[in-house]
Amino acid sequence: MYKNGFCYIEGRVTVFILHSDFPQDRLRHHFKVKFSGKDVKAFTVDGDPPCTVLEGIQKKEKYTEMNCPDNNLVIKLGRKDYSIVATHFPSSCVKRGEVLTISCESETVEDAKIQPATAIHSRDRYSVFYIHTVGGTNAKTKKLFKHDAVKKFTYVCVYGEKGTTVEDALQRDGRFSDDLCNFTLIDNVDDNCIVEPVDNVDSLNGKKFKIGLPCWNKKQQANTGASNYPQKRHLTRSAWVLKVVHQRGRSVRAAVEERSNSDDTGEIYALLCDQFPALKELMQSRFPGDSYQKAVELRKENFGKIQQSFSEVHRVRRLLKLGRSVCKVIVKDVCEGSGFVLFDNFILTNAHLFEGYVEAETLKKGVEVCVLFNYDVPEPYTNYCYFEVVNSYMYLKEDGLDYAVLELNTEGQRVSRPKTQMQKKIKIPPGLLKNVGPMPQCGEACLIGHPRGEVKRMDPTCIIEKEKRGQAVDDHLHQYRDSPFILHSISRLIRGQGIENIMIGGKLAENRSTYHTPMYHGSSGCPVFDSQCKVFGLHTGGFVYRQNPTESVMEYAQPLCAILKHFVKTKKNEELLKIFKKAAKGNSDLQKVLESVSEEQEVEAEPADFENCSGSSEGMDTD
Repeated sequence: MYKNGFCYIEGRVTVFILHSDFPQDRLRHHFKVKFSGKDVKAFTVDGDPPCTVLEGIQKKEKYTEMNCPDNNLVIKLGRKDYSIVATHFPSSCVKRGEVLTISCESETVEDAKIQPATAIHSRDRYSVFYIHTVGGTNAKTKKLFKHDAVKKFTYVCVYGEKGTTVEDALQRDGRFSDDLCNFTLIDNVDDNCIVEPVDNVDSLNGKKFKIGLPCWNKKQQANTGASNYPQKRHLTRSAWVLKVVHQRGRSVRAAVEERSNSDDTGEIYALLCDQFPALKELMQSRFPGDSYQKAVELRKENFGKIQQSFSEVHRVRRLLKLGRSVCKVIVKDVCEGSGFVLFDNFILTNAHLFEGYVEAETLKKGVEVCVLFNYDVPEPYTNYCYFEVVNSYMYLKEDGLDYAVLELNTEGQRVSRPKTQMQKKIKIPPGLLKNVGPMPQCGEACLIGHPRGEVKRMDPTCIIEKEKRGQAVDDHLHQYRDSPFILHSISRLIRGQGIENIMIGGKLAENRSTYHTPMYHGSSGCPVFDSQCKVFGLHTGGFVYRQNPTESVMEYAQPLCAILKHFVKTKKNEELLKIFKKAAKGNSDLQKVLESVSEEQEVEAEPADFENCSGSSEGMDTD
């Protein structure tokens, strides 16, 4: 029973407000700010679209009256002296209606100069954790922060975008001392739980820590002057490596295998040259005289031809039209990738996106997957449509094919901001099956996908011929020619990823198309087009030797014709194959694929007539 705007249920009263009567501004994300701890009034700051808290606060006229440098600000989170946030803290990470209190110090509290310009994302893209302002093991008397004003509060609230390391998060924060190095984070609840600087921030959300230091670090920090964060870390690691080499008589290689990184400075460099003379000589012999500069000029010339090819208006229009079929693939709570419509309501992407969530060549029950089309404009002005995956076929073999065919629900939904009238029916973009072509050995190429899960991007590039792949790796690593150990480390990494398989004589040399592209994570599964706008490859991965930022010596795609041949041959669904054959009409390259499959199936269907074979005893070896 409803009375006077309330709902009475069995003697209890519950607030009942019709959604249409509820003010829409109250539904928007917002926080409040006080410009002094003594202020009674709190100003409301709009948090949509997401921004840094400082950007939101700067919109208020009261802020200009403070006349305080940004890097001298202290921003308290909540009403008690519990924690403080950085000026670049994402507004999306502040609870709706939370109060921030601003104060100004006479000296620098936060080094805002080191903050890169990056987009602010939604809350689920970040991990937020707390670090006690009083140090833990061997750090209670150490200077951990730039300014002692931080110690008025219990915790420093730190955030990091998921996928980054603890070290990156603290370095980016700007409030920690430049001399802080070789630290660990000790869990407040369980002091046996240690987090290292190289660990990922994803699992730290909501947790509280204290900073710990090794006991030998006390003397070292006392005897060294201030330096920037990375340099300090490098010096201590260099000293550590030298100590190992001299005192234990071990090789640098063995020492650093127990340590994630080292540096080629001073005496270490001399030791490395002694231990890897052949490697250094090899790298120096690759480019005698000015041959390296000539190689660079040749690459510039080739890239100029690529730019010219893909700058022709008719070609760009054609690619943009075909690019409508490219989609962003979202595996809920797992990862993001790219894909494209193959035919009807079936899309093609990489199977490794679903690794660990596949059973009997299909997705496990409960795994939610959807795809977004028309995700071309960044938030908050996006206007995309999404479709749910209802069926799937996965094929992932080590050193073989890596693809997934996903069947979409034909009923999709459009999400637009600002909201517009919902369309009655949304069509899946046309498939690219009719545009499939053979894998070229050289020439221009263009990728269209969603790197890092962001809006759709195009990247023109040049195919690296298989005979020149080794040279391409050397070109890329030339910057390290005077650093034998770095070269050795990178070599071990990329060999472990199977780069030898795509070199001349390798088992995948003929079945991979290689190129350079900055489209890394999130681009897996995107189509690769040739200069005639034929889609010939499925972008799959690269040989990575560095993260944050990602660096790769080379990237590669699988030939689409090989994938389609395998799909046609192995899929037993006759109705699905009929649709495939119908969509493939008019494409001679696909006709060859179908004919090849048909011939192989006929050969396999012929029974082996052993009795009528030659009477010779040198028959088939059945061992």
